[in-house]
Amino acid sequence: MIRDHRLASSWLRSAAPGCLGAPATHAIASATIVLFLSLILRASPGVVEQNWTNYVRIGAYGLRSDNAEQIVHSAQADGVFGIEVDNDIPGRYESFVHPKEKLQAIREVADKAHAVGNRAFVYIAGTECITANADKTPHTLAKEHPDWLQRKISGEPAIFGGGTAFWIAKGDEDVWVSPYAPAWRATYMERVKQIAATGIDGIYVDIPYWMTHFEGWEDTWASFDDYTVAAFRKETGLDAKKDLKLGDFSQPNFRKWVEFRIRTITDFLQEIDRNAKSVNPAIKTIPEIYPGIEEEAVRVGADVYSLYPVVDAIAHEYEFGEGDHMASSRTPLDWFNYQVGMYSFRAFAQGKATWILNYSWDGDQNMDRREAMMNLAVSEIMTGSNFWDAPGHSMAGSNDPATRKRIFAWIKAHENTFYQPRTPLAPIGVYFSPQTRNYYADKFIPSYRGVLILLMQKHMEFQIVTPRTISEFQGRTLILPDVRVISEDERTWLHNYVNAGNTLVITGEDATQLEPAPSVIHFSKCPGKHYYAVLQRDIAEANPDQEHEFLEKLIYETPVRVVASPMMATSIAQVNGKPHVFFANFAGLQSRVNPIQKPQTGVQVTVAGKHGHGFFLPFLGDVQLLDGTAGEGKISYMLPAIEKGAVFWYEP
Repeated sequence: MIRDHRLASSWLRSAAPGCLGAPATHAIASATIVLFLSLILRASPGVVEQNWTNYVRIGAYGLRSDNAEQIVHSAQADGVFGIEVDNDIPGRYESFVHPKEKLQAIREVADKAHAVGNRAFVYIAGTECITANADKTPHTLAKEHPDWLQRKISGEPAIFGGGTAFWIAKGDEDVWVSPYAPAWRATYMERVKQIAATGIDGIYVDIPYWMTHFEGWEDTWASFDDYTVAAFRKETGLDAKKDLKLGDFSQPNFRKWVEFRIRTITDFLQEIDRNAKSVNPAIKTIPEIYPGIEEEAVRVGADVYSLYPVVDAIAHEYEFGEGDHMASSRTPLDWFNYQVGMYSFRAFAQGKATWILNYSWDGDQNMDRREAMMNLAVSEIMTGSNFWDAPGHSMAGSNDPATRKRIFAWIKAHENTFYQPRTPLAPIGVYFSPQTRNYYADKFIPSYRGVLILLMQKHMEFQIVTPRTISEFQGRTLILPDVRVISEDERTWLHNYVNAGNTLVITGEDATQLEPAPSVIHFSKCPGKHYYAVLQRDIAEANPDQEHEFLEKLIYETPVRVVASPMMATSIAQVNGKPHVFFANFAGLQSRVNPIQKPQTGVQVTVAGKHGHGFFLPFLGDVQLLDGTAGEGKISYMLPAIEKGAVFWYEP
């Protein structure tokens, strides 16, 4: 697991004057005016109105009491839109108690960002709190409030020192607080209100987790502090210390504990959002979460599927399970897994923004940092996610400022292509079951990934469907990839879906309880899981056509057909009423050896239509008008060579 560096914010390590709980009084009229101006959207026919979070090109900066103007000037020069500033009030015990000076700095950077039409958001910790130089002061969180701390079932408190993680300095005290500690939570929410009152555009909440990710804590399923145990007993009547078999997902009581922990973190973020908006209705709440679709989400309790409905955007420091986090060291399979994760996030978001804080290069002498940066950018942008460049494991700066500036300029020029809503044409649905993932992650995730990568490599339009969006799904085929937990509402919908003449393809376990029917197709041996195992052995030798029996069962009546190498991930969708195909090329990439793709030639796109225009936008290039060949109600376009990635679209 990786954590980001905290930006250099050593200022205000000593307690600033002020009193605990004092409300901020700064007016936010100027921020409100700027927000209304931001709603005057880019003039383009058919453009859907969205808020600023959908268009960010993020850069991060360490905020001091004297550098707000410098930060904004630098951001403007580099093409940054969406300025992250590190000025953590609740995550530093000194400013948790005395926030006055940091609040003033936040106010200043917000005002200066708004003056030039930019947006700014401020970093705060979630359940972590650090006291600087704790070995030299009696005033630390753990010393003054030991009852606030998260604990193992044995009672051991979540207290750590320098060296436990790279952001914890020698002599510092690092603690993890229970979300149910009432006095801490009351002060925390007061600080949230005070931050919102500065006029800042967003509150960026990092690591709102249960402590299960430091060495020795991974299997604790914490926290078993008195406040949390009491809350669980009130909700379920169970004693968390006696009535659970930790890690046993077959036990109903442990499943209740799992759901309780996820719900707790979700409710915590919702309360942050509610308090912030009670002071500043325009402010956005953006948690940063490292777990994605995998089992880690269950373990730390921060589940992005559950969080998207209660926040405005999510910043993903996504590591996709067993894969490598650095762009320079990823294999092609890592890249495909990364696509699966990001397309899942976009499905969970339902129109809200998906930010990706990830890392391209960390000193690998065999890899060109610029190429690694571009590979990371193209993989994210093609999914409709927002790109945040950062060097090494740091949130701030860039591996190559000139390359970042070039990427940001290109994104800005084509932002409507990538960040306007994407709607389905005639997709094959793939079902993401949150509860199956919660209880059977090791079985569900390989099946889910395998099916999605298979469809990407066959260049078939897919749509990730969830319990929140299933009623809106209009595709003719829905795949359940080893889905093992189905509610009565889901079961009723599936019954009606099949009765309407659609095809349901079940792989692995069949939990539907549906009657046998020609349109209910069951593969007891999951093709997705089988294909994923083949990919793991050697993706270069994997052939998606080997799953022909499975593919032949999918009803696929599409107005867009793509012929291309399986080493390119494709996504087909409608943008502003026009069919688009988004390509990310991973051919030729080798971990720590080669960051330059093998250009893909012979790519063909065929669309339904008798006349119209085709357009081609290569990554970091300009739009090109393409001539097509018409016949039998279709037009075929041969695309120019695709290097890192590209977009094709058709306008009748």
